[in-house]
Amino acid sequence: MTEPLRIAVTQLPHGQGLPLPAYQTEHAAGLDLLAAVPEDKPLAIAPGERALVPTGLAIALPAGYEAQVRPRSGLAVKHGVTVLNAPGTIDADYRGEIGVPLINHGRETFVIRRGERIAQMVVAPVVQIAFEPVAELPMSARGAGGFGSTGR
Repeated sequence: MTEPLRIAVTQLPHGQGLPLPAYQTEHAAGLDLLAAVPEDKPLAIAPGERALVPTGLAIALPAGYEAQVRPRSGLAVKHGVTVLNAPGTIDADYRGEIGVPLINHGRETFVIRRGERIAQMVVAPVVQIAFEPVAELPMSARGAGGFGSTGR
């Protein structure tokens, strides 16, 4: 196994006392992000509503990397709660708090308590491109076939 990428992290005052994001299994791709809401003020998200959930974390990604904030499948399947802009991108030059925009597609109010796992974060390399205008694109087997053109 290769050495892990070292990423500087700061716990903001309202995130103090929470564990840092961690992988739940040996081969997990994402680290779980935790809710940094006050202990005495859980955050309730009514059906159809959305909320920006604080994590109490700020990170410094190295140039050439991004972090994606993705839904946790358990919250989506069991409760209908998911990340609104999935996947959300954290750019290498962003230094503010990581916030997770959640939406409740379920039928019941969903209550988020301090330290609850609310999303996962995957760090990946980024390739920046330069468009090259051409008069015509090369042919491919698929061509211009769009949504559903290769099956159900």
